[in-house]
Amino acid sequence: MNEGDPAVHGCGNLHKGVGTLPHPYNRGRVFRYEAFTADAESGVLTCRYELDGREFAERFTLPAGPRWRSGAARAAARLVFLLAGVSYYKTAAPPVIDLGETALTEAELAFLREFYLQGLGEFGYRNHLDLSSLRIEARRAPAEAVALPEAQAEASGERRALVPFGGGIDSIVVVERVRRLADVALFVVNRPADRFAAIEAPAAVTGLPIVRAEREIDPQLLRSAELGFLNGHVPVTGILSAIAVLAAVLEDRDAVVMSNEWSASVPTLEYDGRPVNHQFSKSDIFEAAFRNVLASASASTSASASASASTSASTSASADPDPAVGPDPAVGRAPRLPEYFSWLRDRTELWVGQEFAALEQYHGSFRSCNKAFYSDRARRLDHWCGHCDKCCFIDLILAPFLPAGALRRIFAVTGEPLDNPGLAGKFRALLGAGAKPFECVGEVSECRAAVLLAARRDDRAGHALLAELALEVGAWPDAPSAAGAVAMLGPVGENFIPAGYR
Repeated sequence: MNEGDPAVHGCGNLHKGVGTLPHPYNRGRVFRYEAFTADAESGVLTCRYELDGREFAERFTLPAGPRWRSGAARAAARLVFLLAGVSYYKTAAPPVIDLGETALTEAELAFLREFYLQGLGEFGYRNHLDLSSLRIEARRAPAEAVALPEAQAEASGERRALVPFGGGIDSIVVVERVRRLADVALFVVNRPADRFAAIEAPAAVTGLPIVRAEREIDPQLLRSAELGFLNGHVPVTGILSAIAVLAAVLEDRDAVVMSNEWSASVPTLEYDGRPVNHQFSKSDIFEAAFRNVLASASASTSASASASASTSASTSASADPDPAVGPDPAVGRAPRLPEYFSWLRDRTELWVGQEFAALEQYHGSFRSCNKAFYSDRARRLDHWCGHCDKCCFIDLILAPFLPAGALRRIFAVTGEPLDNPGLAGKFRALLGAGAKPFECVGEVSECRAAVLLAARRDDRAGHALLAELALEVGAWPDAPSAAGAVAMLGPVGENFIPAGYR
């Protein structure tokens, strides 16, 4: 995600690549975490940062109420504070990050460093910056204070899940699967006073309640070019994950259920011997590390956050509990944080495409095209553009399972991408015959299997571009076999799904 246009969604056969030309701007010296404050009455969390004298503030508005005063809410708000800082660090990418009064456990320090290094891998690659020497300075929280959180739901109790929802095939499939097992609410993040039709329309089809959060980035980020900031992709799913955990605490939900599939863990490219993954914060590496940080949240961590970051119900600098609510019941025990896992971790996009094909009620409303999410409403499309990498990928991954006529209706305004010979280069890139796009698209073997399966459909007979692509893929020595394609329609790898959620 490019924070210069914060609403544009962009995500990305491992290939070697070279970075862009060296960036002309000077790098900063020190990025500092200042403080965060939470106001229970308004439901506003404010996070403050500073970089070489320039101050930044980001605000999040969630449901107000007394749950903000709990230890769990303070611990979750602290995580939002830690992860949201990446958007402001990257304006000048200094070699030092100073956490100030915010103490970190060893696990949190390791997690945060990887979040910056790998989450900004694409940013560094495109700006020709080596961030590997990044130093994070932080006081240490006592290791003996780490404890596992309390169980959120007994096996016999009702499961209450919060599902972040983006309106694409992945989150739609997860919602329809998880609602069979739990009481589900959708979670949607948007800018203040702005909603995306591409999310709202399929959300309405679900008929489920929506928990909303407003994210207001510092307006200075929207002036990046004018102010001489470095710009580029940040690991936005990590930030949204932390916001979702806070929302789940406030809404008394026991789990945040993500929709990140197997291929999100595959790097977009390799550079200087290091993987660069556009989808790092959707990967299994991030999921495992974030789960570990959540499980390690402790009473002393939330107490430290309260003392150093002003997370009482008021926005004053006082760390004392709000006298109106009495002592914090969470002090002295581990804060209760929700489970966090992706329901699709061991599923391919090919499997998702097959599942989505049967969900006909969504075929007229879903939209994954990047141009549906421009922050500038004048540029925002109300239909599939039919030309971007996301449009090409969605058409390809659904082609084995949906009738050709159905896909042509979905892309009716601009035409189905597979009917456009001018897009052959984009499809070849998805198949591994070119640079994989920095987008949230499937892995090369999935795309190759999709081409071969789609070309076998009777209603695709005589389809020139698809036949040409299938002929090319079939001639490659590493083309997926029929058995290999079938295997992709089942579980692959491991997952973190707790008992009762599958």
